Parts: sequence; C-alpha cells; structure tokens
Amino acid sequence: MTVEPSPAAAPARPKIDLGEIAGLFSYVRPWRGRFILSIVALIVSMSFGLMFPVLVGRLMDVAIPTMAAPSLSSWHPTVNAVALMLVGTLILQSVLTFFYAYNFNFVGENAVVRLRQQLYGTLLSLPMKFYGEHRVGELTSRLSNDLTLLGDTLTGTVPQMLRQTMMLFGGLVAIIWISPRLALVMVSTFPVLMLVAVFMGRKVRKISREAQDRLAESATIIEETLQGIANVKAFTNESFEVRRYGAGLHAYLQITLSGVRRRAGLISFIILGIFGSITLVMWYGATLMQAGILTHGQLTTFTLYTIFVGGGVSSFAEVFSQIQRTLGANERVRELLAETPEVSAPAGASAGHRLAGGVRYENVSFSYPSRADLPVLRALSLEARPGERIALVGPSGAGKSTIVSLLLRFYEPDAGRLLLDGADARTLDLAALRGNMAIVPQEVLLFGGSIRDNIGYGRPGSTEEEILAASRRAHCHEFISRFPEGYDTLVGERGVKLSGGQRQRIAIARALLKDPAILILDEATSSLDSESEALIQEALTELLRGRTAFIIAHRLSTVRQCDRICVIENGSVTESGTHAELIAQVGGTYRRLAELQFTAAT
Repeated sequence: MTVEPSPAAAPARPKIDLGEIAGLFSYVRPWRGRFILSIVALIVSMSFGLMFPVLVGRLMDVAIPTMAAPSLSSWHPTVNAVALMLVGTLILQSVLTFFYAYNFNFVGENAVVRLRQQLYGTLLSLPMKFYGEHRVGELTSRLSNDLTLLGDTLTGTVPQMLRQTMMLFGGLVAIIWISPRLALVMVSTFPVLMLVAVFMGRKVRKISREAQDRLAESATIIEETLQGIANVKAFTNESFEVRRYGAGLHAYLQITLSGVRRRAGLISFIILGIFGSITLVMWYGATLMQAGILTHGQLTTFTLYTIFVGGGVSSFAEVFSQIQRTLGANERVRELLAETPEVSAPAGASAGHRLAGGVRYENVSFSYPSRADLPVLRALSLEARPGERIALVGPSGAGKSTIVSLLLRFYEPDAGRLLLDGADARTLDLAALRGNMAIVPQEVLLFGGSIRDNIGYGRPGSTEEEILAASRRAHCHEFISRFPEGYDTLVGERGVKLSGGQRQRIAIARALLKDPAILILDEATSSLDSESEALIQEALTELLRGRTAFIIAHRLSTVRQCDRICVIENGSVTESGTHAELIAQVGGTYRRLAELQFTAAT
C-alpha cells in the first residue's frame, strides 16, 4: 500500500483572497468576446426582468381604481397595453436567456476541456520525483472532480451570481424609489444575514477542501485495487478492499455531512430572515396603504421587488458556498500547474541527433528523494563503449534499476556525473536523449488498444511494413497471426488478454521499432518459456549488434554472451569482466551466484 507523504513535508499552500475569484475568469480568456456578449445579454435580459414588477404594479393600478395617493407616474395605459408589454418583455427575456445560457455553457465547457488538457500535459511533463510523492488516484481525482467543479462554476454559478446581483441591487434601488420608509425596514435586516453568510461560507470552504481530499483518497483506493485486481483475487482480499474503500467513503461522508449541515443551517437561517422580512414589509405596507400613502399597484410592485431582493440574498448563500468550493478546487489545480517540469532543453543543448552510444558513470552517488537518508548508489563508476553489451547482475536492491533510471534521466545524480558520448547528460536535450533509448521493462505495461497500436507506440507514425518487420524480429508475428483479428486484436486493460511472454515480446518489438542507439533490457526474458526465450535470445544476439545495451538479469544464463558483466553490490561495481573471467574468481560474488543457479537448475 502506498504511503502518503506526511503533512509536515507538504509545501505551504498559498493563501487565497477574493482576487482568486477574478482569477477564475482567466480560464475563459480565449473566448472572452463570446463571454462578454453573454454577460451583456444577461444584463439586458435581467433589465427586462426588473421591469416585470413595475408593469404588474401598473396593471393593478389600472385594473383596480384606488382612492389612495396618486401614482408617482403620469403614465396611464390601458389594461391590454400593459398586458401586451408584459408579454413582449417575457418574449425578449426568454430569447436573451437562451442566448446567454448557451454561450456561458459553450465558453465554460471549452475552458474546462482546455484546462483539462493543460493540466494533463503538465502532469506528463513532471519529473519522476513528483510521482514518487503523489498517488495516481489523487491526480486522476484532480483531473476529474476538481475540474468538473470549476466547469460547473463557469457554466452555472457565474451566470447565477450575475443574475442575483442584478436582482438584489436593482430591487434595492426600486424599493427605495417607491417607498424609502418601507425600504429602510427591509434593508435593516441585511447586515445580520450577510455577516452570517460570510462566516458560515468560510467554514464551508474549509470543509469542502477536506471533503475533496477524502474523495481523492477514495479514488486512489479504487485505482490501486483495479490495477492490482489479479493480486486482490489471488489473495481473496475482495472483502478487505471493500472495507478499505468503505472506510475512505465513510470519512468523506462524515466531512461532507458536516458541510451539508452548515449549508442547510445557513439556508434555513436566511430563508427565515427573508420571509420574516417580507412579512414585516407586507404588514407595514398594508398600514401605509390604509393611510393612503401607497396605492395597490405600488404595494404590489414593492412586494415583488422585495421578493427579488430576498431571492438574491438567499441565493447568495449557495452561490458563495459554491464559490468557496471552487476556490478550493482551483487552489489544487494551481498547485499542480505550478509544479516545476523537467528541464527539456537547457540553454545551448544540441538538437536531436543519434548518439554513438558511449556511456560513462563517474563516481555517481544517488538517493531517492523520498528516502534521502538511504543511499542507493555510492560513488559508482561504470563505462560502456559504443556497441558494447553490459550486463548488470547482483542481489535485489543493489541499485541495478537505479542505474538505468539515471541513464534515462528519470532522476539526476546527487554527486558525480553521467556522460553520454563524452558530454554531460544534463547538457543534452532531454527529449533527444530519451529518443536515442528504448527500454523493455520487467513488468510490461501495454495500453488498452490494439496490438498494432502497442507496437507502433515505439515510434508513432510508423508504417504497417515497419511494424510487421519489428514484430517478426521480436518473434511476435507468429502468435499474432493466430488471433482472428490479427494486429487489430485488443489487448485489454494493461494487456490482460495476453500472456506474460506475449506481452514481453510485444514490448521488445516496440523497442526494436524505435531503433535506439542504447537499449535497456530489464529482465526482458524473465516471463518467457524456454522455447520463447531461445527465440528471443537468438533475435537479440543479432539485433543488439552495433547498439550499446544494458541488460539487467537475475538469471545468469541470459548474460553469458555479454561483452562485460558488472556485479552491483551496495550501490557500487564490485566485479567486472566476462563470464569466463568472473567464473574463474574463487570466492567471487558472481561465481557464487552462478554456482547456486546452475546447481539448482540441474
């Protein structure tokens, strides 16, 4: 089970202020023209909406003659004229609403797609150190849950916030214009409501962030379980994984329910305050109408505007809560986007060219960032001349895989230098460097496409003839041709539809298609049966000629023909030579390992 970094080791998160709300709009910059038009359409639509109470009030005054004070307006239309104006404003408002609703969604969805792609590209550009400190499920949660929340805000919350703002302030201006005394009664309740909304909104934001963290952890459990489903079933740990996932969901549920309680309490308080205020206004307005200060229409208009204002205030609680959750999600997205990527091309780096294949490690020391106090390589020196085949053998944990990880520049040495063709690897273009290398790992990962896609992954854009040639050289063509769909056969998630040996040979074909100057074989024949291994060894003997090769192997029978065998112990090269030279060293580690393996084999 992956261990998460301690909270103390996590970088301090920057404090987000209200300026972050404006920062959300940076995501829609490529579509700002369309976004601005949508805002204008919304404003015009809400302007027609704010006319609705005035027209309804006028309709009441025209339909119900009153002995109260005269209207503040000299406009005296007929009932039919007012009704037609009401219908006209509703039609215009509906057309404008369709326009801005569609375009807000258009801009928001495009912005999220673009941001999702940007974040995915950023994740792929990050160094291996980053992936040693973060779990895959957590990162996929950021790509899905957090960006979905951002999208919902841009497509729904932002228009709602603009609408409610216009309703609130437009309604306030209108009720003050109609009756300052009634408006004073209404507005006097606002400060308390707003203070409670702000206070509880901050609490909701904190809880929402914790909930997103727990949800990301739950997603990680799913990711780990499904990736290792074979082990889960082999150890009959289905119930254990269900309980582990259930515990994660329970933690998420408890935090979420805490936030729900706070939001529900906030909404209930605001509804009580709003309708209490409306009741108070209706009572006071009725007394003013009895005194002849207000007409029926003015009281109706005032009441409708009061409902507008109340609706604006009550919705602000939910809008504010949504904005708080979005800012928490945006903070996580910004943290990922701000991660330092791998330095692909340092200043003065040479353009992509084929390496000759010379490799030299000069007193290289290295510790993994997550275990800085545990050295893996200790002043290691090792050289491979162009075209030379170097075998790396030794006990598990000695540093063999770390040597090739440094060669691929997944990590940088803590001390010493790695030279390629005499040049420091850090001065070379990273993409060009890796373009000259190919690796066949011990645990082959195939993507869930076809066999053709997986072989062609070695060099995207390869022709059918090139893929077939690489397949034949890796002795894949025979078993692929027996499948009913041939090279169009889908390999399944992580290649589960193929045997271990078949996956290994496809990985070798992928590497051969790339035609690298430096080839890395990490237990490349470990999953093959004797017949398949003989075929692969025969192919590799021919295909490795002219290439520098690093071959990691525990089965010493596979490295006898290498030009040189290096024994790695405790992060250093302790023995080096051919098979015959090393087997002749009495008391040597290689001889001891060989005797153990060959004796066991007989």
